[in-house]
Amino acid sequence: MLRTRVIPVLLLRNESLVKTVRFGKFTYVGDPCNTVRIFNELEVDELLFLDITATPDKRSPNLRVLSEIADECFMPLGYGGGVRDFETAKAIFEIGFEKVALNSFALEQPQFVTRLAEHFGNQSVVASVDVKKDLLGRYRVHSEAGKRNTGRNPVEWAQELEALGAGEILLTSIDREGSWAGFDVELVHAVAQAVTVPVIAHGGAGSVKDIGTVVREGGASAVAVGSMVVFQKKGMGVLVNFPSQEAIRAELE
Repeated sequence: MLRTRVIPVLLLRNESLVKTVRFGKFTYVGDPCNTVRIFNELEVDELLFLDITATPDKRSPNLRVLSEIADECFMPLGYGGGVRDFETAKAIFEIGFEKVALNSFALEQPQFVTRLAEHFGNQSVVASVDVKKDLLGRYRVHSEAGKRNTGRNPVEWAQELEALGAGEILLTSIDREGSWAGFDVELVHAVAQAVTVPVIAHGGAGSVKDIGTVVREGGASAVAVGSMVVFQKKGMGVLVNFPSQEAIRAELE
């Protein structure tokens, strides 16, 4: 059985790293390349960079910044944000990224998922699904950095993305993101049960215990973490860190 991956998710805003809370208020974290150097030393499984303003600002990814990141990074890299055409995706792979995450554009042009999967391989395409509860408590898929409620059911959309060729699902709970309150295990379980590709749980991680809970009870194949690896503790200052492999193994066993 493959070891459960624990993946830091780093949010790009312009050329800096930030951390948001429920896709809103953000805190400055630091320089992307300096942060990558620290994670190199901490020997993390992989890194995922998400540009949170590319789609809302209707601009392409900053390939210069991504190239600088790739030059510094020793582990597998993924990127999402503003990828809307084949040539842009190709350029990101050529820079040295192994995976491209698609979110809003996958909703606009679902066949783009298939095109990338057929050319670069399913394992290279991550379908990013952002989910928030509506006023009636129903899970609904959101796009455009969480600003637009698509009205879509996340389970059905995840199944469609798998059929289109996505190799894994990055499932983000907007309600939990940056909260330190633990993952939305119910949401993760519903999606993980409905698809056969790996589901990466994202949004709410506050401790190693939260990681164990979403894997055991939610069926997550991997876990994405944000606040707990860029801050000392909730409400405290920036400190890039990563739990020890021993602590992770002990919790997952």
